[in-house]
Amino acid sequence: MQSIDFDLDDRHEHVELNQLLKLTGLCDSGGAGKAIVASGAVYVDGQQELRKTCKIHAGQVVEIDDVRIRVKRAGITPA
Repeated sequence: MQSIDFDLDDRHEHVELNQLLKLTGLCDSGGAGKAIVASGAVYVDGQQELRKTCKIHAGQVVEIDDVRIRVKRAGITPA
């Protein structure tokens, strides 16, 4: 499984799920991200997530197909 670490900067408390997929390069646009989420292919912390703009916070893990995205606060390495 491919693993991606995504750093939230100090100015942001969260990132919307569809934007996270775009920012990590898993899709080309936020709209494409919404379609992927709506298809049921995305899991957040092991639970299927269908809310396209769900707020993802540091410490959460997003999975899609064989990719795992670990969201963390910039400068902090997850355990």
